Parts: sequence; structure tokens; C-alpha cells
Amino acid sequence: MSIRDARVFKVVPNALTIGNSLCGFIAIIYTLRVYDADPGDMLNVFVVSAWMIFAAMIFDALDGLAARTFHATSMTGIQMDSLSDMVTFGVAPATLVAIMTHVLRVKLTVAQILVTYALCSIYLGCAALRLAIYNVKAITEHKNSKSFSGLPSPGAAAAICVTIFFVYSLSTRETSPVDLYRLAFILPVYAALLGALMVSNVPYLHVGKWLVSMFRNRRKQLFFALLVVLVIIFRINALAAIVTGYILSGPLSLLLPKKVRKRIFED
Repeated sequence: MSIRDARVFKVVPNALTIGNSLCGFIAIIYTLRVYDADPGDMLNVFVVSAWMIFAAMIFDALDGLAARTFHATSMTGIQMDSLSDMVTFGVAPATLVAIMTHVLRVKLTVAQILVTYALCSIYLGCAALRLAIYNVKAITEHKNSKSFSGLPSPGAAAAICVTIFFVYSLSTRETSPVDLYRLAFILPVYAALLGALMVSNVPYLHVGKWLVSMFRNRRKQLFFALLVVLVIIFRINALAAIVTGYILSGPLSLLLPKKVRKRIFED
């Protein structure tokens, strides 16, 4: 019996999935601490919560890799993964946006509060629907597709997080003041649009499988190395640009001929 077939390693994927959900839970709990924070530290609280959601993405990427490596793929694992994603990439970002809007726009009318909650609910509901559809396809279809139909929930959560990171980086520059009140108005709308993309038929690259295939493709290795260098040099600006580029890649790909689009997503 090989090491990767040992029973003890079968629990690794589920342990990583639990790590994913714990990061989401911590992000939600930490977001609530903003009500006890000083006005000058409020944005710091949201940044920490956003980083916890990003940390969950690492667990989310590793649990699938571990499942394949240790031959531990199961229906239970698929269900656990989606439930964890619902907490981390559904509830946590929606909570973050709703509370951030409430805190940054102190005097909200009843109508504004209802609109904010409605927009965040759209994001949350679409995340739930997307994950449910993904589970059904995983059970009924056995295709090894290299693309997604609709924006993956981690990608939607990443888009919200990098927006917060970018605004935080701008707020620390005296020469680039940021209107946080305007952000509080825009972010819920952006979240709702991300929700719509999650349940759309817009094609998106499967990042996890792209990274795995990268080890067999020198062009992809060079491209990935370039992205890493850009993040090291430009930090948050580069990270925000990469995530935003991924979000836009789906809708923009619809402008391409079908053959070209298929070559991009299936290569």
C-alpha cells in the first residue's frame, strides 16, 4: 500500500475543508468587532476580515488537490466543500459588505437600509444557488471541464476583498484621499452584480485546474511567474488588477468567436 493510499491521509481533504469554513466564521465574527472599534480603526477591521476570506481560498484550493492526491474524493467531501464555500464565500462577504455599508454611512434611511440588505441578499442567494447547481452537476455529470459556467464563488468573494484592500491602500496615502461614503454606496451594487455573474452562463477559467496544468506547460509557468513578480512589485494594486481582470474575462470572452473562446477555456 502506497503512502498516499493510507487511511490516515483520507481525512486530510475534509480537515482542509473545515479550515476553509473556520476562516469564514472568523471573518464574520471579526467583522462584528467594528462596532467596538475606534473610528480610525474601522477600515482595519474590514481588511483583516477580508484577509481571512483570502486565507480560506488557500484551504479551498488545497482540499481539492489533497482529495485527488490521496484518492479521497467522495460525495461527502463535495457536499462539505460547498457548505464551507457557502459560509466563507457567501455569508462572510455578504456580511462584510452589509456591515461596512452601515458603518461607513452612519445615517441611513430605512429605504437605504432595505436596499443595502436587498443587494447583499442577492449576492448571498446567488452564491447559494450557484453552489447548489455545482453540486448537482458534480453528481449527475462526470465531465472533467477546464472551465466554469458562471463566476465561481471564491472569485466573487475575492473581487469584494480586493476592492477593500485597494481602498485601504489608497486611504493610507495622503495624496490620494478616498471617499469612503461613496464606497459604501457602490460596494453593495457591485456585490449584487457579482451575484448575477455567479448564476449566469458566462464562461470562466477553472483556476485550480489551470494551476495544475501549469506544471506541464512552460508558457503557463512563465505567465504565472510574471503575475507573481507583478504582485511582489506592485502588491495590492497588482492583486486588485489580476482579480478584476479575471472578473471581466468572462463577459469580455463573449465578444470573441466561439472557436477562439473554446480554445482559450479548454487549452
